[in-house]
Amino acid sequence: MGNRTSSAAQGNQGSRQPDRRRRIVVACLSVVAQYGVAATTHRKIAAAAGVPLGLTTYYFARLDDLLYAAFAEFASDGSASFADDLRAAASPEDAVTVLVAFILAGQKRGNAESVITHELYTLAAREERFRGITQQWMHANRAALGRLFDEDTVRMLDPLIEGLTIHGLLGVSEPDADLVERAIRRIVRL
Repeated sequence: MGNRTSSAAQGNQGSRQPDRRRRIVVACLSVVAQYGVAATTHRKIAAAAGVPLGLTTYYFARLDDLLYAAFAEFASDGSASFADDLRAAASPEDAVTVLVAFILAGQKRGNAESVITHELYTLAAREERFRGITQQWMHANRAALGRLFDEDTVRMLDPLIEGLTIHGLLGVSEPDADLVERAIRRIVRL
């Protein structure tokens, strides 16, 4: 009987563990969005996740490993969402509409996803381990664009999307749907 109780307790604990680990990863991204990578700590992440500090270090002994897991999940989710949005486009013309909406959403001030993205880019510029995440993300996004556009167009369009998002997010100019659409159309020749 002791073994049955022990197995049941382990089973319950095991079923909670993925949820706790996931909460920690999600909290890490929230902390990065609020404070930046440089000010992210296990303590802040534990508080944001509502878990004991020791649990964050149990799952991720090094903060670098937690950041890697969080950014890898974030990039994977981001590229999957981008591909899903583009899958709804039946033609390059439809894709222009999707891309304009995508860029304008990324330009909104206070957009946590855009802030997290740029934190990842900064980290990837310094640390090769994180560069692998950004390279996989870019490859996935380019593959999604490649369903509708030729390779040269994709190679021009991908950095345009990033650049317009950055400029809008940083307030270089107010988001301008007409300008974004015209820029995309020039590249895709529509």
